[in-house]
Formats: sequence, structure tokens, C-alpha cells
Amino acid sequence: MRIIGVEVAGGSPVFTGLLPHGADPHRLAWELGYRIVRPLSATGSAPDLTLTVQVGRHGRSSTLQAQRTRSIDPDLDLAAEAEPVVRQRLAAYGIVLSRRGLLATQFSDRTAVPGLWGLPGGGIDAGESPSQALIREVAEETGQVPEISQLLDVQTDHWIGRSPARVIEDFHAVRIIYAARCPDPSDPVVHDRGGTTAAAAWVPLDHWVRFAWSASTRALLDRHLRDLSRAAH
Repeated sequence: MRIIGVEVAGGSPVFTGLLPHGADPHRLAWELGYRIVRPLSATGSAPDLTLTVQVGRHGRSSTLQAQRTRSIDPDLDLAAEAEPVVRQRLAAYGIVLSRRGLLATQFSDRTAVPGLWGLPGGGIDAGESPSQALIREVAEETGQVPEISQLLDVQTDHWIGRSPARVIEDFHAVRIIYAARCPDPSDPVVHDRGGTTAAAAWVPLDHWVRFAWSASTRALLDRHLRDLSRAAH
């Protein structure tokens, strides 16, 4: 994925380049002297996506931001295993709201966090745009039809562990996050059985903090849900 930083929407880029494996756009921008103010657009189709972000100069030392984080599954004995397969996965997820609340999906036992809850979404297929991928994934995982309202955030994780297929991967997850509305919510139904989604539900907005969310999902909801729910009402 290519990342472009501009100081004003429609302005000339102040930096551009491919997102290296394991890198986070926020840290990459910081190392170059900028902070990301907000994402502006995610264009193109996988694997040739371009993320354009609005940035501002931060004027601070970049030393503390330069180190990239990577977690390793403590159950793995890397010395006794084959070299991990390097994989960067581009995905799209949505904070989807309706009059019934927040749309959530529960991770299945094919994942590393079975039973925890997350946002609907998933990998962007070849030839798909991020928005197309989100609409398809929401339909497959919940049976709902969302209307995307805005590009909200970009989030990454980097770890070494076993995939659902039991392959050891050096895995770089790049998640493009949208805000969306569902104008005609129904009882969620998981159509993609046997995958990484065990269940789906509408979570009342006054109960969401009680749910057992994955760490990355809770971070996104802490950052964005209050403003989105206020705007919705």
C-alpha cells in the first residue's frame, strides 16, 4: 500500500512511498517530522491501494517513535520451526451504527482471540476497493447493508504467530476503518459459516463498554464511538 501525506486536502505531497512491512502509518509520518491529522482517502484496488492522509508538522524528536513493535506468540519455538511466511494483509472494517446500536462480530475458535468481539470487516480481495470490501464483508458476516459515511482511521498490528490455516506467519495487519450507518437494521445473521466469525449482534450504545472486545477494537471505539454516536443523534 502506498501512503501519501499532504498538509492540506488537494495540496502537494510532503511525503510519499510504500508502507514497509511491519510499519505503522502514524509512526512512519512521525519519523518524517509529521503527525497524521486525519485520513483523507483510500483509493485504488488491492493490492495497489493508496492511502492519502492530512498531516501537520510536530516539531519534536522522532527518536522514541522510530522503533516498530512486533509481538511473538509465546507458544512458538521459532528455533525449531520453519522460517515464518511474511504477509501483509490489507483489510477494511467499519464502525456501523443504526437505531439498534453498534454492529459487532464475535471471533470464532479459528482465531487467536475466540469469544472476543470486534468490528465487521475483513480482507480486501484482489481488484476490490476498501469500501467495496467493507460492504461485502458486512453482508457476509452480519447480513446487514451499510452506507459508508466517512473514512475514519487506519490501524496496524504486527506479530509472528499461527494463521487459522496453522501456518507460521510474520503477519502485518493494515486495517482501513470506516464509519457507516445501517438505515434498515435487521437481526444479524452470519452467512460466512466456518470462518473467523462465530456470531454477530447489535450492541446497545449504553452497554458497549461491558462487552469483551479485542484490544484493537476497544482502542478504536474509545477514540471514535462517542463522536459518531453524538453525530448520529
